[in-house]
Amino acid sequence: MTETRPRSALAVALNPTIDLSSEVDRVQPTRKMRTRNERRQAGGGGVNVARVIAELGGRPELLVLTGGATGAMLEDWLRMLPIDLHVVPIAEPTRIAFMVQEKESGFEYRFVPEGPEVSKESLADALKVVVGFKGDFVIASGSLPRGAPGDTYARMAEAAAENGAKVLLDCPGSTLRETLGKAPILLVKPSIGELETLVGRRLNEQGVGEAAATLVKDGAAEYVAVTMGREGAWLAGPNGILRVPSKHVVVQSAVGAGDSFVGALSWFLMQGKSMEDAFRFGVAAGAAAAMTPGTELCRRDDVFAIYGAEAGGA
Repeated sequence: MTETRPRSALAVALNPTIDLSSEVDRVQPTRKMRTRNERRQAGGGGVNVARVIAELGGRPELLVLTGGATGAMLEDWLRMLPIDLHVVPIAEPTRIAFMVQEKESGFEYRFVPEGPEVSKESLADALKVVVGFKGDFVIASGSLPRGAPGDTYARMAEAAAENGAKVLLDCPGSTLRETLGKAPILLVKPSIGELETLVGRRLNEQGVGEAAATLVKDGAAEYVAVTMGREGAWLAGPNGILRVPSKHVVVQSAVGAGDSFVGALSWFLMQGKSMEDAFRFGVAAGAAAAMTPGTELCRRDDVFAIYGAEAGGA
């Protein structure tokens, strides 16, 4: 009997972060506010996607640009995980993002620096990693660093496609517009605002699914996924439109839900599952991430519990 080769994935993190999160009773101007329950994690879109895949039992590859003492710290943390690193050094230090939750209101305040500027040489080295990847999925997630052209992800997607890899894309609006239509994309995950910009109109809840289907019809991507928190999530693809209701969980923090969705969906695809099933699994992971404090991501047991409850009720 022929054994099926495990599917592999390369996550791309061109502008990673060290994520700090903490709590304060009340946010006040000019006052020195004492925070507590500080947490530190390796972060940024592609890093988080790789961490989720590893948490679920996979062993992803991760392309990451790092610099300075903060970059060295980020690398040290990542080397403790079942992740195969491709590190491209840069001159400027890796950024630090900071999130504070105000306990009195439950509001979250997120401060995210734009990060280091990278050279053409570093970007060329990063592209070489993608060109050399002979696996199944490339996941381009997160913002581009300063100095990176807007078509950076498009060039990486073209290189991945030439090697037969499928590309999943989760990035901010301007980069999204520079990428769609220039290379084959398996799945793109725009925000509501980004989707409205792409289709040129305001959208109500029903219109979200229809707009996603329009992007599929226009050839932007094979699948378009839109997550809406408490309003659920939409998937448009060649088989039509699928809506999955939100999961009822006790929310501690919304940070990391989107990256958990993308990471879990990618891991399910790596198991040979259909896009529709992977989408449902991703929604479960997003809900599981909301159950964790600060900048923590989803936990494996929570994801499977939520997904299993949905499957059992189907």
